[in-house]
Amino acid sequence: MTSQTTTPTASHYSSAHVDPAAQVADAGFVPVQTRSERPHSFEPADFGVPTGREVNWKHTPVAKLTALFETAAQNDGVSYEFSAGEQYLAAPLAIGAAPRGEFFRGEDITGAVAWQGATEAMHIRIPREEEVAEPILLTIEGRGAEKRADAHIVIEALEHSSATVVLNHIGAAQYAQNVEIIARAGSRLTVVTLQQWQDAAVHTSAHQARVDADAVLKHFVISFGGGVVRVNPNVELAGAGSEGYLYGLSYADAGQHLESQVYLHHKGPHTKGDVLYKGALQGESAHSVWIGDVLIGPDATGTDSYEANRNLVLTEGARADSIPNLEIETGDILGAGHASATGRFDDEQLFYLQARGITEEEARRLVVLGFLTDIVQRLGIPALESELLAAIEAELAAVSA
Repeated sequence: MTSQTTTPTASHYSSAHVDPAAQVADAGFVPVQTRSERPHSFEPADFGVPTGREVNWKHTPVAKLTALFETAAQNDGVSYEFSAGEQYLAAPLAIGAAPRGEFFRGEDITGAVAWQGATEAMHIRIPREEEVAEPILLTIEGRGAEKRADAHIVIEALEHSSATVVLNHIGAAQYAQNVEIIARAGSRLTVVTLQQWQDAAVHTSAHQARVDADAVLKHFVISFGGGVVRVNPNVELAGAGSEGYLYGLSYADAGQHLESQVYLHHKGPHTKGDVLYKGALQGESAHSVWIGDVLIGPDATGTDSYEANRNLVLTEGARADSIPNLEIETGDILGAGHASATGRFDDEQLFYLQARGITEEEARRLVVLGFLTDIVQRLGIPALESELLAAIEAELAAVSA
């Protein structure tokens, strides 16, 4: 695969001086805001309706999300069903009931809408020192493209526990969702959000996680389906020795918009972070967006962190936007870096395979599988890995047909 590094401009991550008089004169002016400067609120009115010119909305087709800018009149657009692990479902959490809101803060209008619309939050709770051997599997099924739903889900792993939680989204709906993740001290938690929606689905989700001392969080965003899917993980490595591994996999077809804005905040000392998102795109107007932000705070001494995004464009008419950002506020770190690459097939790889008697079609298939399988194999869930590999094969069959 040929590579092209995308270097973010200053407008993606820094704030310029704004002349108040000029701002008043231009009623449509939208100031650039860093993440810390943006509103943090549970009130949708504090954000206003996005225009698409805001820094955190400029790559998103906001016109397709308008239904999610207001609380659902009837919150019945999706159903929830556990196929494993329902015994870990605790009592629902009303607004103001801990641990709901212990870490989560609304960062955009859809997060605030979901907070207000979900009068009761689902609470998945792993007891202290319990090791859950099999994944907890929750299917979230849309009841129709015209249906609306808001949700707030709290996933809490108590001290020294371990578990894997899979959220599988299918069907179609207009769905605004928050997922609040709390990994207590010494816990080991894996959270997988799998978007296998139908083409008519519209889904925005804010995943916010806090990882306490010596805890480890593995977080996966896997998006194959949906018309517009915007899943934004925000992970704070708060405790000393905490670790965060953020992985993503997307496959965008014609007309699909798949987006993730990833934020990793190293707050405690001796923390470790790894961010790797990979995507493939095929078909006219297939669009993926990845924006990565890593902040190494002033107290995060001894930090080791790296973020990368790789995209493989398979056909004409597809587009991948990739913007890595890195901010370091201490000089006492082990290492930090970022990278971004978007390209087509590497002709040398194809030639190598074809020179050994492999057809061009099969060679392309092997290159794509090898590119994406890296993320799939990190899941550690054999049944889900097989399902995803089969889905990739089906996507490749469609492009070669």
